[in-house]
Amino acid sequence: MGQDLRKMFEAEAENSTSKLTSGHENRFLDKLEEALPEKRKGNYPFLWIAAASVVVLVSLGIWYQSLKSVDNPQETIVQIDSEEEKGLSLGDISPDLKKIENYYVSNINYQLSQVESTEETKALFDSYMDQLNELTDEFQLLNKELNEFGPNELIVGAQIDNLQKRLQLMLDLNEKIKELKESKNEQFNNQSI
Repeated sequence: MGQDLRKMFEAEAENSTSKLTSGHENRFLDKLEEALPEKRKGNYPFLWIAAASVVVLVSLGIWYQSLKSVDNPQETIVQIDSEEEKGLSLGDISPDLKKIENYYVSNINYQLSQVESTEETKALFDSYMDQLNELTDEFQLLNKELNEFGPNELIVGAQIDNLQKRLQLMLDLNEKIKELKESKNEQFNNQSI
């Protein structure tokens, strides 16, 4: 058991009669080249450069648009504070409340931007927008109360509930419009059959 493995392998290599025939490597490389030839024809580096340039330009355009929208907060659909009313808001009370407020406002704006309003959904869209405006007015009243009476657990909770209701309203609107589209598609498919 105490044999040296190096000696065993050296002895095996000396006794071994299996050697590769001459030219084996060249034949192998020839077969490999036949099976997997290198395709260098038609490689147009200027197309790759043009494609990369287009990607860079599109990325810069998107980046510029995002900077532009950050610089113009009045372009947002739902705003946290109105221009006239500067005072105490949820974000001024604590950083966590500011995160919550920003989360809801950005999601409300996103859901509103995803709404596909058409002639068929205009009445539905208008009714939901009326409800959203009512909730926004209610939020502003709560904000006035926050400024008058100071931070209060009831007012803060009511403001967060208001933000949740507005987000749920937008989610419901998108769902209703999706259902209307699907039912219209089903009616169209049934008529075409």
